[in-house]
Amino acid sequence: MIAAMRWPDIPRTLRCLLALWLAALAPWAAAIDGEWTHAWASYGEPLYPKGFSHFGYVNPDAPKRGQLTLSQPDRRSSFDKFNVFTIPTTYPAGLQIWVLETLAIYGADEPQTMYGLLAEEIKVAPDRSAVWFRLRANARFSNGDPVRAADVKFSFDTASSKKASPDWQTNLAGVAAAVVEDERTIRFELKEKGTDSIFKVGAYLLIVSPKWALDAAGRPKPLDQIVTEHPIGSGPYIVEKEDSGRRIVFKRQANYWGDSLNVRRGFFNFERVVYRYYEDEDVIAEAFKAGETDLQRVYRARIFARQHAGVKWNDGRIVKKTFHTQNIEALQSYQLNLRKPKFQDIRVRQALGLSFDFDATNKYGGFQPADSVFNNSDFAAQGLPTPAELALLEPFRKDLPAEVFGPPYKQPRSFNDPLKMRANLLKARELLAAAGWKLAPDGKLRNAQGEAFEFEYLSPSESSQRESEWALALKKLGITLTVRRVDYALFSRRLEEYDFDTTTIVEGHFPIPPVQDYFRIYSSKSAEDKGNDNYRGVKSPAVDHILNAMAAARTLDALRDACRALDRVVMWNHWQVPQLFSATHKVSYWNKFGLPARTPKYYQIDTGQDVDTQIPWPLITWWIK
Repeated sequence: MIAAMRWPDIPRTLRCLLALWLAALAPWAAAIDGEWTHAWASYGEPLYPKGFSHFGYVNPDAPKRGQLTLSQPDRRSSFDKFNVFTIPTTYPAGLQIWVLETLAIYGADEPQTMYGLLAEEIKVAPDRSAVWFRLRANARFSNGDPVRAADVKFSFDTASSKKASPDWQTNLAGVAAAVVEDERTIRFELKEKGTDSIFKVGAYLLIVSPKWALDAAGRPKPLDQIVTEHPIGSGPYIVEKEDSGRRIVFKRQANYWGDSLNVRRGFFNFERVVYRYYEDEDVIAEAFKAGETDLQRVYRARIFARQHAGVKWNDGRIVKKTFHTQNIEALQSYQLNLRKPKFQDIRVRQALGLSFDFDATNKYGGFQPADSVFNNSDFAAQGLPTPAELALLEPFRKDLPAEVFGPPYKQPRSFNDPLKMRANLLKARELLAAAGWKLAPDGKLRNAQGEAFEFEYLSPSESSQRESEWALALKKLGITLTVRRVDYALFSRRLEEYDFDTTTIVEGHFPIPPVQDYFRIYSSKSAEDKGNDNYRGVKSPAVDHILNAMAAARTLDALRDACRALDRVVMWNHWQVPQLFSATHKVSYWNKFGLPARTPKYYQIDTGQDVDTQIPWPLITWWIK
């Protein structure tokens, strides 16, 4: 056997063949913690080997020309600052896509793997207590300065400071310190020895030049006083012009430092990118039809079916397409603020869930009921709890609904059958009565103190058709739901203060559950600290325990078991009224683009301005034909 022979004893010809075989295998070997590597995967091996030429979801020879014009990606109708690290006020869309970069970027064909961008190599401590990044010698900011370890430390210290927004502070809370080892090497010491903290500093932390924060005399300015100064980033674009918070133009740099990198080949193919800000969704739609913007993602099936049609679609000037993804589609729901006394009884929450008619809201198809925290994925609960799930759940059995230990949650359905919906409402009425809410002679549901069951839906949108239909069903139970429409600034502020009854929250789209995000959404600590995402006010020792298990997972199987346990606890506690999800992106775009031959597995169509775990694939890989 060759394995039992010493290398010199193996025939020379066979030695040569073995050497060639081992050399061919070397790039595909799994990265070993404690060694420098071009990419790092949370679980398993990176898909693309060292020295790969380009990602498979780009056209490496795409021409770089023309202009991409977009509307704002969310409900914000203007911008008034350029500081991405602070609140309140709003920075422009696109800064985090076009101007600023991270040490590494996510691969879009695999779950949670990052490839070096500003960093040429990555090293992770065997116990995951630290991560190192070695910067590329040629990495440059837009002002020509080299990107060095001291700049990375400045960026971390800025984003994690007390003057930064709660989101930044929370996301970087697992990192103890950034330590400059030499001009091109930075070490992050981690308080939380998990993959999330490694990715937060690698693929989430935006790197800016310290010169961005200097005043006219060359002295550092406090973070909250940096408002209108354009950030000095290392990205392929710079801000060319802006127009009173209503329009911004990004211009591609001819000498962008990263053009020759394999992780940038085929990316960023537009000479200019323009964002126009409009007052509301109707104006955005009309602007697109008139050719003022080039691409529009549509979130409502009714609008996509009825309004995205006509002569321009028929003759091919506008293309209408549905793109499929393999992203986990996290929970979209009416989140009930458990801080309000009326929502503290689980029977009341269950009754509210029974009153929501998914099938009535899905008239035009294209959506599926949201039955899980992790829809469209293997992380959603399946069948009965496994032994590994039970090990997490059993210590808290007395505090959990009995249903947690049975089959997964399924959203109540009517299947457009009035009799089934009537049965759902009758069951809801029984639950409400058991919780002390009785129908009074005036037709209103009242408790023992005579208080009417009334609550408010907080909406930043002018359209609330789904809520109107829900309100009609609730009215049959004697419950009054009022829709309160506010502008986005007030909406955001009230969420930060946890000052609402219910509102719709979408918990994200990602290839693998971002554990730190789930701490922010579900941990007891985040329920107490305003400015986090625990809008429901969940305080559950069982959830806290499961979150810690998710953070400690070292294999995909362990993470999956913990996620399924969390799924059961969240859904069967009825802390929300689940709505719907779609694993597709509905898009119309003017027929001027070239597209890569294939799409990645994990990506986004929208033009969002937040750092995410998926690439905005059309924006950064399409090109002008």
